[in-house]
Amino acid sequence: MNFWKTFGASLLAFVVAAVIVVVGSISFLFNILLSLNVESEGVPAQSVLYINIAEDITDAPPASAFGALDPSTMTFNTPITLLQALTAIENAANDENIKGICIYCNGLGTISTANIEELRSSLLLFKNSGKFIVAYDDVYAQNEYYLASVADEILINPEGSLDWRGAGTTTLFYKGLMDKLDIKAEIFRPTDCKFKSAVEPFFRTNMSPENRLQMEVLVNSMWNDIVNDVAMSRGIEPQELKRYASELLINTSDDALEYGMVDRIAYEDELFDLFGEYGVKRNDMGLYNNISLGKYSSLLDIAPKRVSVGNKSSIENLKKPLVAIIYAEGQIVDGNAYTDGYVFGSRLAEELRQARLDENTKAVVVRVNSPGGSALASEIAWREMVLLQEVKPVVISMGDMAASGGYYISAPADYIFADKLTLTGSIGVFGVIYNIENTLKNKLGVTTDTAATSPSAGQITILRSLTEEQRKSINAGVDRVYTTFTSHVSEGRNLPIEDVLKIAEGRVWSGSNAVEIGLVDEIGGFTEAVVKATELAGISKKYALYEFNAQLSPFEQWLEDMGSTATVNMGIKQNSPYFEEICNFLVANPLLITNGGIQTMVPGDLRIEF
Repeated sequence: MNFWKTFGASLLAFVVAAVIVVVGSISFLFNILLSLNVESEGVPAQSVLYINIAEDITDAPPASAFGALDPSTMTFNTPITLLQALTAIENAANDENIKGICIYCNGLGTISTANIEELRSSLLLFKNSGKFIVAYDDVYAQNEYYLASVADEILINPEGSLDWRGAGTTTLFYKGLMDKLDIKAEIFRPTDCKFKSAVEPFFRTNMSPENRLQMEVLVNSMWNDIVNDVAMSRGIEPQELKRYASELLINTSDDALEYGMVDRIAYEDELFDLFGEYGVKRNDMGLYNNISLGKYSSLLDIAPKRVSVGNKSSIENLKKPLVAIIYAEGQIVDGNAYTDGYVFGSRLAEELRQARLDENTKAVVVRVNSPGGSALASEIAWREMVLLQEVKPVVISMGDMAASGGYYISAPADYIFADKLTLTGSIGVFGVIYNIENTLKNKLGVTTDTAATSPSAGQITILRSLTEEQRKSINAGVDRVYTTFTSHVSEGRNLPIEDVLKIAEGRVWSGSNAVEIGLVDEIGGFTEAVVKATELAGISKKYALYEFNAQLSPFEQWLEDMGSTATVNMGIKQNSPYFEEICNFLVANPLLITNGGIQTMVPGDLRIEF
C-alpha cells in the first residue's frame, strides 16, 4: 500500500512538473512571437522622436537572436546599434512626420560615454534642420546631462536633482589581501612599460607616480572636452562650469535653474504641453504622437544587411559596390568562435579575409571597442588587417575603448577616427602568474612535490614558484611582444620608432590627446568613418553596407528575420511554419526558460567614472 501511495504521489508530481514545463514553454513561445512578429503601421504625422535612455544602444548587434533574450521577462529586447541610431537621427532631420526630438533620460538602458558623445554630435547636426530638441529627466546623471545639454530647452522635475561633480577614476589594490592569504603574484612587464598600470593592484597599495600622472592627464582631458561642449551649448563659461563642479554647487532642481544648467522646472505632463508650444498638433485622442528611437529605426529598415561568415552568396546578392562593417567589441581572446563581449582573434581574421577576397567589397570599416587581451590573437588579426589594407581602404572607428590589443589591430588602417572621450593607446604588454604554494601550505596544510626531468620541466603552475630559467624565458617573451607591438605601430602609423617609444610605455590616452601625438588621425564617429571609407574607395554615395555575423542555425535565422522588423505594434502569426519546431525546441530545452546565460566580468586596464 505504501508503495502505491509513494508511486502515485511521485507520478502526480511528475505530471504537474510536466504541465508546468509545457505551459511555461508555450508562454515563452508566445512571448517570442509577441516580441518578433509585428504589423508595421508607419510613422504617424506630427510625431516627436524619443531618444529614451531606457533603450540599450550598443556598438555591435548581438551575436544571435538569443543574445537579445531577457530571461526575466522571456522577451527579446533587441538593442539599437549605434549605427542604426545615428542613421535614424539623420533621417529624422528630413522626415516631415518628425517634428522634433525629446531626449528622455529616465531609464536604465546601456550606453557608453563615447556613444553618448556620438549621439550628441548627431543631434547637433539635426538642429540644422530647424526642428526642436527638448530634454527631460527626474534625476540627471552627469553623462545623461552631457547628452541633454545639446537640447534647445532642458526640463527637470521639481523634486529632481542634477549631478555635476567632474571626472575621476578609482582603483582597487589587492596587495594587502594577497599578503594576508600568502598569495604571490609574479609580474612580467618590460622596463619601458612603466605606465602599464593594470598589474599595479597586485604588487602595490597605491598608484605609482607614472600611473597617477597618466590618470590625471586623462581625466582632465576628458573633463575639459565635456565642459567645453556643455559650455558651447549652454552659453556658460567653461571656468564657471568647472567651479560649479569643484564647489558642488549643483544639487537640486532649484540649483540647476539658478546656475543656468536647465531652462524649466516642470513635471512630465508639462513636458507634453511644451510640444504644443513648438507647434506639434495633438492627435484625434487629444494626445501627442511619439515614437521611440528603436521603433523608428525598425520602421525605416535602415539596419545594414547582416551576412554570415563564409556565406559568399549572401554578399553577392547585395547591391554594388559594398562597404563591409566589421566589429571588434570586447576582450580579445584566442580561438575561432562568436560570443557577445569577446573578440576571437581567428574569427576576426576570417572576417577580414573574406572582406579582402570579395571582389564586390570596396572598403571596410572596423568598429573597435576593446580593452585588449591576447597578444597572439591580436597578432593573428593584425596580419589580416595588413593584407586587407594592401588592397582595399580600411578605416577604424574607435568606440569607448581601443586600448592595448584594441590599438594593436587598429594600427595598420589607412585612417583612424576616435571620439574625444575614447580611451586608446596603452601600447605595452604585461603578464601575471600567481603562486598559491604558501597559501595551501600555511593556511590549509596542503603541500606539493614534483618529480621531473629538469627543474623547469612540466607546465607552469600556480602550485609552485617559477624557476629562474622560467622567469628569464617569460621576460624574454614579454620583451619580444613589446618590440613587435611598437614596430607594428611605427610601420602602420608611419612614425619613427623613436617617436613611438616615447608615446608607448603602456600609457593610455584620450581620443583628443591621441590626435595630438599621431596615434589617431581625426576626431569623429561611426558616420564619419563610413564616409571616409567611401571617399577612399571612390564610390561616393553609391554603396550598400553589410555587417558580418556568425553562422546562424535555421531557428536563429528565423528569429533574426522576424526581429529585424520589430516594432511596438504586435500580432501573432498563427500559421508560422516554425511554430511546431519552436515548441519542440523549448520543451526539449527547459533550462532556457529559467537560465539566460552566465556572464563573466573581466577587469580592464581602467575605467573612468563620470
